[in-house]
Amino acid sequence: MRKTAIILAATLAVTACGGKKATAESSAPESAAPVPVEVSFNADSAYSYVARQVAFGPRVPNTEAHRQCGAWLASELRRHGAKVTEQKASLKAFDGTMLDALNIFGQYNPAAKERILLLAHWDCRPWADKDPDPANHDKPVDGANDGASGTGVLLEIARQLSAKAPEKGIDILFVDAEDWGTDGDEDSWALGAKYFMENLPVEGYSPDEAILLDMVGGKDAVFCREYFSERAAPGLAQAVWGIAASRGYDHIFLNRMGSAVTDDHVQLISHGIPAIDIIEYHPDSDSGFNPRWHTAADNMEGIDPATLRAVGETVMQYIAN
Repeated sequence: MRKTAIILAATLAVTACGGKKATAESSAPESAAPVPVEVSFNADSAYSYVARQVAFGPRVPNTEAHRQCGAWLASELRRHGAKVTEQKASLKAFDGTMLDALNIFGQYNPAAKERILLLAHWDCRPWADKDPDPANHDKPVDGANDGASGTGVLLEIARQLSAKAPEKGIDILFVDAEDWGTDGDEDSWALGAKYFMENLPVEGYSPDEAILLDMVGGKDAVFCREYFSERAAPGLAQAVWGIAASRGYDHIFLNRMGSAVTDDHVQLISHGIPAIDIIEYHPDSDSGFNPRWHTAADNMEGIDPATLRAVGETVMQYIAN
């Protein structure tokens, strides 16, 4: 996810999930308040999925930790009953490095025409370039929140779907090579999502809508409604934030505009898929993100099962609805 700021319509700072900068806010439409339904989501299980990824080490492309974790993610989706496609690609990064990337695509009820895509990136930032200690700037990050949290929530959702899959089609996508980017170059981020959309593993694949989870496990996290999401899928955003409020999570899912984030969902939007980004937003942070973002402190100490629960239950109810 890219995070550099450009001013949009003189009111909103645009940032990208790899180097974002969030500043001005504006109001969001009122969200509906649906009746909460009983859903199954185990926050402790999601937390363990996050910890398991971190235990491999930083999942930076071209490393052994990355290869091992990728194989494990695919096996977990298969174990939970998904039809899995492993999409391998050699992607050229902004600095000329060729990245051995792997997108992992799992489908539930693949014959269904109506489909929802849930996605998260699973790779790590190669450099802790936002760390307050310059000595850490050349070291990779653990990526507990920025990468593993969204993937962990989706693995728990996959576990729940293995017990009771809905009638509609549910797809889970772990995209790679999201975080090997540089400030000032919007196209250097989200390489895996871009490759996925340009090389669809299923002919004619076009989900009705998509929900991206990014940095969804931090302590004291809050989620505002992201600008590009509001433009592309305002109804979907309204429904998701309304569900969160109905479940008592309105102190976490704030019904107001945050920033514009160039994240994986923008690649989907550019191909006509209505997509939203659930991403942590800190208006008091210099970056707009979690203070641990792109630092050596993005480790398990910053992960809160309560945040994972709020996001997981909200997405599970949306699926159930």
